[in-house]
Amino acid sequence: MAGLGGAMAAVALFGAYPFLAVTQRVETKILVVEGWVDAHAIKAAVEEFHRGGYERVFTTGGPVRGLAGYLTDQSTTAGVGASRLRQAGLPAERVQMAPARELARDRTFGSAVALREWCATNGVKLARLNVLTQDVHARRTRLLFEQGLGPGVGVGIIAVPHLDYDAGKWWRYSEGVRSVIGEIIAYVYARCFFFPEAPRSAA
Repeated sequence: MAGLGGAMAAVALFGAYPFLAVTQRVETKILVVEGWVDAHAIKAAVEEFHRGGYERVFTTGGPVRGLAGYLTDQSTTAGVGASRLRQAGLPAERVQMAPARELARDRTFGSAVALREWCATNGVKLARLNVLTQDVHARRTRLLFEQGLGPGVGVGIIAVPHLDYDAGKWWRYSEGVRSVIGEIIAYVYARCFFFPEAPRSAA
């Protein structure tokens, strides 16, 4: 029993980060960037845009934390992210924010729904897209975007590594422990206890 417990602990220790920080791209011309990501992830998004031959970049996110609620589109993380991408060198005409104007039960799911509604309103057909986010948030992001966008939309995911800790030894860093353990809990919640209303097919 002790050996089995040790083996399970080792699997959890060494397997948690690569399980959460998954990168699996799909073939697409649309890149989605979560607007709250750190500066190094914004830089990675610019590099991804040029390397991947994308035609459009959408930024997502709701009201910036600390505000009582929605004020303007620019006061959302989608607005902030779009501004940062332009400042980092992306052509302004290629960047489009799709802000969430309501505080959702799950911010990531609300961001996906807001993107779906923006595209439906503006006649943009979503078939496949890649979402760029920050390291261990990736697997939950993909799950919630799949739920928020609905059937028929292929969602790829790109995880940008964190700069504040070594991904291979995350348990040795307080930031790594907070990020990984917190995201494990959040993923289990999203997978097992979060049951949003299924969005209608894009068709």
